[in-house]
Amino acid sequence: MTTPFHYEPGAAQGPVPPPECPAHGLGTGPGGLRRLYGPEAERDPHGLYDKLRAEHGSVAPVLLHGDVPVWLVLGHSENLHMTRTPSQFSRDSRRWRALQDGTVAPDHPLAPIFTWQPVCVFADGATHERQRGAVTDSMGRIDTRGVRRHVNRYSNRLVNDFCQEGRVDLVSQFAERLPMMVMCAILGMPEEYNDRMVRAARDMTRGTATAIASNAYVLDVLTRLVQRRRREPADDFATWLVDHPAGMNDREVSEHLRLILIASYEATANLIANVLRMVLTDPRFRARLSGGHMTVPEAVEQILWDEPPFTAVFGRWAVGDTELGGQQIKAGDALIVGIAPANTDPVVRPDLNADMEGNRAHLAFSGGPHECPGQDIGRAIADVGVDALLMRLPDLELAVDESELSWIGNILGRHLVELPADFAAREPQDDKEPPSMGKPNLPRQDREVQPTVRRTAPTPGRPPGAAPAPASTGAMGVPGVPGVTSTATVTDESGGTSAGQSAAGRIPQQRSETAPARLWRAVSRWWSGN
Repeated sequence: MTTPFHYEPGAAQGPVPPPECPAHGLGTGPGGLRRLYGPEAERDPHGLYDKLRAEHGSVAPVLLHGDVPVWLVLGHSENLHMTRTPSQFSRDSRRWRALQDGTVAPDHPLAPIFTWQPVCVFADGATHERQRGAVTDSMGRIDTRGVRRHVNRYSNRLVNDFCQEGRVDLVSQFAERLPMMVMCAILGMPEEYNDRMVRAARDMTRGTATAIASNAYVLDVLTRLVQRRRREPADDFATWLVDHPAGMNDREVSEHLRLILIASYEATANLIANVLRMVLTDPRFRARLSGGHMTVPEAVEQILWDEPPFTAVFGRWAVGDTELGGQQIKAGDALIVGIAPANTDPVVRPDLNADMEGNRAHLAFSGGPHECPGQDIGRAIADVGVDALLMRLPDLELAVDESELSWIGNILGRHLVELPADFAAREPQDDKEPPSMGKPNLPRQDREVQPTVRRTAPTPGRPPGAAPAPASTGAMGVPGVPGVTSTATVTDESGGTSAGQSAAGRIPQQRSETAPARLWRAVSRWWSGN
């Protein structure tokens, strides 16, 4: 196990090739350190993590673009400690020693990711609490049920665009489009949804030569939105941030909108693509999903363990000299939150083939005070979007050999280039105008009937607090397990509930062949908000 870096930023190491030089395609750089970019890292990131873990343990020295040294944290507990201890590991990138001594130039390919901005992800302490509070409060105003209706309608609208063709690229025609459509609507700029916005959102996190220009385009769009909402308030996220008592100025608001848009879009697009890839390439995964032994939300949670939408988050910066995972970290060193390697840490996950649905101990959304505040919105988009697609096109089949699939990657993650699929062509369906994203101000006497699932006996092998795993029979159309009944519960605005009469009771073991499909469709419509 190594402890310090073999060389320090700014030290005499001989000429360093420019970022676009072919020499950077090699897997190792100065001092024998492995590069966290280039063909090897993009082709097999999990293999790279295994090598780093074997060579250095739970914290490994690696190189970024331009052969800039940073630490990659691989261990689950080490990542949790780092993200939960801002007094030792700050989010303020201005502490980075490589920035201070000029080793990292302002036009570095990853500048859009690490350049300090007046947003909560680069703040600690009181500033973070003020800005994060505004974001969290505004997130709380989003009507999740309305979002699900929105997602369902947009999903069907996208399917309508290609359902008569019999073939689709599920990445470019669905996974990359749905999150941007929904997020633009939530933020208050549905008219800004276009191909250029999708391309810019993808490009600005890849460390490309055009990343800075893509970042500028997105920020310009959002700046104009903030200015418009100052003049013309509306029932949308941008207005809620503008009007929040935290009193954020225009730049703070536009930067936070950029952060929310890009993070939500990138994560959700990758998550949807990864779930669909598993459906099309893993017969066991698909059989459990289509057979009712795994729900779509459980499938999404499994993918958050196995193929998290962000493989890493850059970064944290050491406040002072410290130790982490047996490595000596110096003040001003940069560290990367290793999400994917933490999720496969043998200490917490000795059997990578074990089913993890219902277990949310993964770090897909990071942790600590900077844990993603919009993760439930991302889950909702993925859950409803995937479900709506599979309901419309249950006969989707991969149109190429699995070996032909390819990825584009960077230090933050990797995503599928294409996911071509075939299906039987069919006619489009009608869609309706989407509802408001804001929560309605219902009178207190308004009540909503919601189904709840009650378990009369525990299911062996399930983690405490996990959602029940559907089996062959159940109530309310949910493929259930013995001992599960469904009751209609009346919920009022104050949170009080009253149990109503059983909606379905116990379902006999023997059922007609078509009944499960009819019942599953009914539950899916309820889940999607229709």
